[in-house]
Amino acid sequence: MPANQYPASNPEALEKFRQAGSIAGRARELAISLIRPGARLAAVMEEVEDFIRSQGAGMAFPAQTSRNQIAAHYCPPPGDPTVYEEEDVVKVDIGVEVDGFVADNAQSIYLGEKEVYHNMVAASAAGLQAAIEVAGPGVEVKTLSTAIEKAIEACGFRPVYNLTGHGVARWTVHCAPQIPAAPDRWSRGVLEAGMVIAIEPFATDGKGTVHESGRAEIFMMQKEPRKMKGIDPEVWQVIEGMHGLPFARRTFEGLTADKVEATLGRLKRTQCLMDFPPLVDPDPAVRIAQTEHTLIIHDEGVEVITALA
Repeated sequence: MPANQYPASNPEALEKFRQAGSIAGRARELAISLIRPGARLAAVMEEVEDFIRSQGAGMAFPAQTSRNQIAAHYCPPPGDPTVYEEEDVVKVDIGVEVDGFVADNAQSIYLGEKEVYHNMVAASAAGLQAAIEVAGPGVEVKTLSTAIEKAIEACGFRPVYNLTGHGVARWTVHCAPQIPAAPDRWSRGVLEAGMVIAIEPFATDGKGTVHESGRAEIFMMQKEPRKMKGIDPEVWQVIEGMHGLPFARRTFEGLTADKVEATLGRLKRTQCLMDFPPLVDPDPAVRIAQTEHTLIIHDEGVEVITALA
């Protein structure tokens, strides 16, 4: 792709990415401030999403909070009674869009006193910082991956190998380049000015792989339906308003569950809709931490747009 076609290749795009990054960073900090034993996951995520809307922005994807062996994609469904508990290792993953320009960030917090899990949270953050320090134009992606793996292993943990960082763009949460947490010898990716990337290392005391498990609450259109039979017009209007970004059941506030489920089922049967179940380590004793920032690659270095001063 020519440099002038990269997402942050003009001043207007740069400014909107920065706005999205600032709001995402503040939303992330708000979420962390609200997490305590006994707090409902759904209530925290709803407050975060209300804050994002109050800033004139939208959700790049539904706000998510995953606990313990769940690495990612736990999105509280409507009416979810689940609460945070003592000893939870909690992740929050928050994406914001401003006029479609996406910023993605995440942070972990441990609700206990055991040093090992505080160290795990720090290991994930160290992996991210190590990648940021080596990132820049002309740098190979595998250089970032090597830095992530070494930093996490130096803390006594493993990265989650089958989860990767990624590019972001307008109305797009995941695009090239992928940024693995360990070097891929086949990777030929190189960072270039104008790219916008989200780096998100996961640190774990497990084997370092996760799989899909449980009911999906996150969905994304992958193609337009050829026919509208079985698709509720009100539900479809909400989906169209997402411009291809991911959404959740709670996105359809005010619409009946029957309408929503019938439409989601029809779109899935016709292979128009992708779903994203939680990503989980098969061992319930395993714990996983995540840290993430979004960066703009400039000619002279990088800008971390989700970091707050």
